[in-house]
Amino acid sequence: MRWEAFLEKVQDRGEYGTREEAERAARTVLALLGAHLVGEVRAELASRLPETFALILLNPLQAAEPLPPDRFVRAISAWIEGATEQTATWDVSAVLSVTADAAGEDLTRRVLLQLPPGYDLLFGRPEPT
Repeated sequence: MRWEAFLEKVQDRGEYGTREEAERAARTVLALLGAHLVGEVRAELASRLPETFALILLNPLQAAEPLPPDRFVRAISAWIEGATEQTATWDVSAVLSVTADAAGEDLTRRVLLQLPPGYDLLFGRPEPT
């Protein structure tokens, strides 16, 4: 997916007033997501993203432990100036749902297998219970 198309979709889903807001959310969410993914899944997801976002996802940071979805959202709210948990949930869902679109269903399922339960909702891909 091209940079412009990715950001346009994030901006639309997140209802951001500017492209800069959408880019800030995408950079922050993808940096933290990248810290939670490993191996081939991480590399394959990066290959489906625009180059700048791929490099952010591949940043060598690794999470000490996988964060449950609520802690992931709290971490994002701490990283985005002025964000609350509610706005951070919006940011995370906007970015991860566009990421899932770029990844496709099979890769998104493999990404979700590396994350704690509950991320399916953040990716906009609720699993049947």
